[in-house]
Amino acid sequence: MPIKPNSCCKHPECNVQTPGTYCEEHSKQHKPKDINRANSYRRGYDKRWQKARKGFLASNPLCVECMKHDKYESATVVDHIKPHRGDKQLFWDESNWQPLCKRCHDKKTRRGE
Repeated sequence: MPIKPNSCCKHPECNVQTPGTYCEEHSKQHKPKDINRANSYRRGYDKRWQKARKGFLASNPLCVECMKHDKYESATVVDHIKPHRGDKQLFWDESNWQPLCKRCHDKKTRRGE
């Protein structure tokens, strides 16, 4: 059976030859979403959460990570400092919440925190 020739990585501006869709470096960034993961509603992000989130952001309007660097960016995400992993008590513990801008939240998520 013939072997498929390598092709360029599909990541923008990457010309590394690879047998798959993405090179080793970029394959981590383009992982398929976990199809077994429950949707946001089932993970607890329902109307009750939206109301609590809105109130928390009204009281805490600035991103705490940006403020550490003397920047003032509006917070748009209520982040769980310690991941709750389905633990409802930890999910609703406001001392485990922090206001972040989307950029800082995405950075934290990429680091796997």
